Amino acid sequence: NLVGINTAIASTTGTYTGYGFAVPSNIVTKVVEDLLKFGNVQRGMLGVTIRTMDSNLAKEKDVDFTKGVWIEQVGEDSGADLAGMESGDIIVSVNGKETATSPRLQEIIAGKRPGDKVTIVVNRNGKEKEFEVELHNSQGGTNFIKKEKKEVFNLLGADFENVDKEIAKKLKINGGVKVSKLYPGKIKKETQMREGFIITHIDGKRINDIEDVADVLENKKGGVMLEGVYEDGSKYYYAFGLDS
Repeated sequence: NLVGINTAIASTTGTYTGYGFAVPSNIVTKVVEDLLKFGNVQRGMLGVTIRTMDSNLAKEKDVDFTKGVWIEQVGEDSGADLAGMESGDIIVSVNGKETATSPRLQEIIAGKRPGDKVTIVVNRNGKEKEFEVELHNSQGGTNFIKKEKKEVFNLLGADFENVDKEIAKKLKINGGVKVSKLYPGKIKKETQMREGFIITHIDGKRINDIEDVADVLENKKGGVMLEGVYEDGSKYYYAFGLDS
């Protein structure tokens, strides 16, 4: 049962651009569905930095005022970039819905997932152009990012992902598991491991994917030896204890 949604705004200027105190119900529905199905929220991203168009911005950029959302920058290889969108485009609609402000654009995109395609109309130099954009995830791909619900991973204090095949080929390894994020936990406390380390063996056992990590470490006690490489090819060993 949904009891309530608390939101807060911290501002040093006294103004704020965003959802304000209202959380749209369609966003809530999507968040709940994502959490139930994937374990975390699947965020589709255009890959642009934006500003709401107004007369002052039009004067600053020396363009005719058009109600919409100004694209300040386009991320390299983002969905927007691959579709052909450019800095200076003014987004006027997404899937036929007007985007007069940045919060409206953000709300529409927030209801989408990686891999979803959206039809975006922009004003470029006074003429309208239409683009079909495939939204990316936070890692630049279009796959859903699934959160592993392994208790041992929480104890380690790390997020893992299966190593990319191209990277594995480059490093001449059959596979492995990349430490994509480190949090307070066993690894950070007891080793000097850096994010990006690729685990190839645990206690001498070959590691090909995330399930292998869980299988080896679940219910394990005592010392653990991780063997692997970084993307620059340097090989490292890290040891820590799993006793509670």
